[in-house]
Amino acid sequence: MKIGFIGLGIMGESMCENIVRKHDDTVFCADLNPAQVQKLASLGAVGCGSNAEVAQKADVIISMIPTSDDVKNMYAGILPYLGEGKICIDMSTIDPDVSVEVSRLVKATGAQFADAPVVKSKEAAIAGNLGVIVGCDEELFPVIEPILAYMGSMVLRMGENGKGLVMKICQNALVGEIQNGVNETLLLARRCGIRVEDFVKAVGAGGANCAYAANQCMKLEAEDWTTAFSFANMNKDVHICQRLAASVGIPMPGMDAVRAVYEKGAAAGMGKEDFRATYKVVRGDLDD
Repeated sequence: MKIGFIGLGIMGESMCENIVRKHDDTVFCADLNPAQVQKLASLGAVGCGSNAEVAQKADVIISMIPTSDDVKNMYAGILPYLGEGKICIDMSTIDPDVSVEVSRLVKATGAQFADAPVVKSKEAAIAGNLGVIVGCDEELFPVIEPILAYMGSMVLRMGENGKGLVMKICQNALVGEIQNGVNETLLLARRCGIRVEDFVKAVGAGGANCAYAANQCMKLEAEDWTTAFSFANMNKDVHICQRLAASVGIPMPGMDAVRAVYEKGAAAGMGKEDFRATYKVVRGDLDD
């Protein structure tokens, strides 16, 4: 079974690399940046000059690209090369309704489709330790699960097409609200004379214990904004959550507060920094 990978960005390059290392057949790849294609080719992939070439040559086409519009445009471009026997797995984080629309177009060709967004960040992508959350037909899942396991240590099916993305958006929305709470309480504790390491220990001893505080607080103290998951990507996901909640009539005042933080940071040009840089917004660094 030949695999094609489209989109070799921060996450995609490491995800593709894991497939190249672990899969026993050809892996094709494509990206808008030729240097990324060359990088993966040097590791054993077969570089392609276009997405269409990947779709023509691969049995399984995996995509990891930035936005809903990007996904729609990419699949519109490869539809003529899809058909019975082809499997498409989109691992991008986009609007669930857009993914469902794409799934219908793909399935109309006779091909199969899954949305399979990932959780965790760059380090986990390198280690092949991502969480993969899948929306697909029940009979497709056991076929694609071994491929997804090249990239993730936990692969979970949430239901039909679109449900993987719904869960991914819920996951990132929850991370955003936890992050905002950690930022605010850490700032308060520090202003009142509590050391960061003591804050982390105390949070870990009680009901507020969370991975975000354990993993991020010392980086916040060090003012380390090195990007593992970008501010821009999390801002995108927060706004997808807003649209999703509005579509089903669910008020999310906590998410509204998170969205305001991200919008302020995005307007200040923080998009390429790590999403933990929201701490600077909460701290008031951007205030006049």
